[in-house]
Amino acid sequence: MSEIAPAENELRPEEPEDDAQFADDRTLSPEFVRSVVDTLDANDPDNFKALTEELHAADFADLMALLREDQRESLITLMGGAIPSDVLAELDGDLLEEVIDAMEPAKVAEAVVELDTDDATFLLEDLDEEKQAEILALAPVEDRVALRAALDFEEESAGRLMQREFFASPAFWTVGQIIDRLRSAEELPDRFYEVFVVDPAFKPMGSVPLSTLLKAPRETVIEDLMNSRDMRTVPVTMDQEEVAYLFEQYNLISTPVVDDADRLIGMITVDDVVEMVREETHEDMLALAGVEADTGLSDTVIETVRSRFSWLAINLGTAIMASLVIALFDAAIGQIVALAVLMPIVASMGGNAGTQTLTVVVRSLATKDLTATNAARVVIREATVGFLNGVIFALIMGALAGVWYFASGWGTEIEAVRLGIVVGAAMIINLLAAGLAGILVPIGLQRAGADPAVASAVFVTTVTDIVGFFVFLGLAAAVLLPAAS
Repeated sequence: MSEIAPAENELRPEEPEDDAQFADDRTLSPEFVRSVVDTLDANDPDNFKALTEELHAADFADLMALLREDQRESLITLMGGAIPSDVLAELDGDLLEEVIDAMEPAKVAEAVVELDTDDATFLLEDLDEEKQAEILALAPVEDRVALRAALDFEEESAGRLMQREFFASPAFWTVGQIIDRLRSAEELPDRFYEVFVVDPAFKPMGSVPLSTLLKAPRETVIEDLMNSRDMRTVPVTMDQEEVAYLFEQYNLISTPVVDDADRLIGMITVDDVVEMVREETHEDMLALAGVEADTGLSDTVIETVRSRFSWLAINLGTAIMASLVIALFDAAIGQIVALAVLMPIVASMGGNAGTQTLTVVVRSLATKDLTATNAARVVIREATVGFLNGVIFALIMGALAGVWYFASGWGTEIEAVRLGIVVGAAMIINLLAAGLAGILVPIGLQRAGADPAVASAVFVTTVTDIVGFFVFLGLAAAVLLPAAS
């Protein structure tokens, strides 16, 4: 196959150039941010426009996140009280609410109307009902009805994720008719990749990629190009994580959304799914650390303290439980001081092993790699891994503990060997328990209807701490104290 060489005067992609706005890692450079702050302090709209007019919307949103609250207020004032709609769509959580609160409702309504329904819904969904009503009242009736319908769907459902702007065609239309209609249509989605083919009841029959459409002769009937086998319709009530799974599993670019009667009412595109997956991953990462999902760097000190207090309080409770286990063996610790030195090692190894298993399992549950079909096999696998790691580290730590105990002059060779055996046995048991807890706890929480990413870490840590302390100190009391007496 021959290639067509571009003409000399044909536009070509420009080579990337160094930009003073960005640091080497493509984040906004400190120098650029300082220049913007100086411009805000000087209340110089012309210089501010010169600095920021070439910024991408996502970079502009990052810039706003780097500013203090009073500086953001100055920025909004300098821009005439309105932030562009594409920038608003890039702002996260609390920062978006703060910016919208600082804008006049009429300006927000104008921005909402400019966006596709999915982005507009994102702007409005976290606002209180009074603020939503105030903004929607200023929007045109058609947009108001569409947005109210979108907001009526459950959070994190396909209905919230979808956009109502799409292009559908009857099966008997020709390629030429569709292209002419596309050219004459006043309102089309900002981006779309397929034409959906519908029957007389407006139920999706299949889809045709735009690339296929453009290559076909004008007289071709769209039904002849339609692909119905690979199309996956999404119920409007489907959870957004299920939607993400469909996109990943079947390599979808877009997919139609249907109502309870299977009628086409919207579409979801891959860019929305990528953003949603990023948010879900962000939430899971924070949840595993016991931090609320909406926590961010723009939060105040009081908001941050409040968001972290509950999980710290739970961790305090589990730490007290572990301390009570230690208190049961205070006599053993009093007679053999080495136990106080060694017992954190056993518990810490179990905690780390449990966290490793937990992280893998929570991710596997989210991606549906771990299901009821292979759960038993994976449980046996993790138990075996925990046992083998326990044996390996039992040999290492048991030998080190025995040598250290004897070299410190705290006991005889026999007592050192016994201590090494106790440490090794406790290591094996705790790492085995850690492997089992790391997989059984999230599976159990998921089957109970709870989010395994949110609650698993506390339970797994509690198990490894209590088992580690109880087994180590219990074995020491049973094996070492009779010999010492």
